Amino acid sequence: MDHAVISIGPYQLANRVILAPMAGVTDRPFRQLCRRLGAGLVVSEMVTSDTRLWHSRKSRQRLDHSGEAEPRSVQIAGGDPGMMAEAARMNQDFGAQIIDINMGCPAKKVCNKAAGSALLRDETLVAEILEAVVGAVQIPVTLKIRTGWDRDNRNGLRIARIAEQSGIQALAVHGRTRADLYTGEAEYDTIAAIKQAISIPVFANGDIDSPEKAQRVLQHTGADAVMIGRAAQGHPWIFAEIDHYLRHGCHRPPLPLPDQHATLLEHLDALHGFYGFEQGVRIARKHVGWYLQTLPGAGEFRRAFNRIDDPAEQRQAIEQFFTRLLEGDLAA
Repeated sequence: MDHAVISIGPYQLANRVILAPMAGVTDRPFRQLCRRLGAGLVVSEMVTSDTRLWHSRKSRQRLDHSGEAEPRSVQIAGGDPGMMAEAARMNQDFGAQIIDINMGCPAKKVCNKAAGSALLRDETLVAEILEAVVGAVQIPVTLKIRTGWDRDNRNGLRIARIAEQSGIQALAVHGRTRADLYTGEAEYDTIAAIKQAISIPVFANGDIDSPEKAQRVLQHTGADAVMIGRAAQGHPWIFAEIDHYLRHGCHRPPLPLPDQHATLLEHLDALHGFYGFEQGVRIARKHVGWYLQTLPGAGEFRRAFNRIDDPAEQRQAIEQFFTRLLEGDLAA
């Protein structure tokens, strides 16, 4: 496949595999890890456009981008053009280099406030928000959408044209409607139609969980890149696997267990360091569960691990699990 360079404003992406923003998952430790393991671009968790809420611990952590590789892309969500413009300006001041607007999140919490994918119903408001944000900052603005509100209202194509006219510089499309949430199969025909209709880079998102699937989706849609969400949970080296496959047409060898072990410990230490011990221990539990889900003995280990509330003990438990695994002590 050809490897034309993808640019968002002045920034060139390292490859065609992007980490999708996921609330509660793509925090700074995870973004840094995915970047190191081959993601061409990572996008932050969603930050509310209500800047009055930014003093909360959660928002402070989401706004912390120190030590991150460029370009730093920060996602904002909200339904008020003025507030969105102000949030974009403030994030630019905090060091964001790309602003990403969320019109793809189907969460009730987000949709009830007429943000996320709920906005897709109101095309006039979409245009007002996009123009306000683009006009407020000197950095590129990107947009993430779904294919429409529900299956009878797949207006993703119209939204995509509005986005391009408003000055949006790249568009990520999740191949589901708001009504689909995360269920059923993602569809890629709408993404293909959007790619045909606009000239800015298009990123295909939804159910891309293997190198082969990434290649099929890119071929089917003509998209410039794939965006990986849930498939990266517990498997952050998927970016390097997909990138290698797209470049060479063959699989790279599976990541050896000692390397998986080292990656998990690096992630664990980063979570403890970033969140502090109490919160770090709690957040580590879900990530460790994801890492181990395909390994033998994982269910039993996870139940015990979730009762541990000390960082050093968490580390020790993982050391012991991998030692047993490498010694062949855990039955498949």
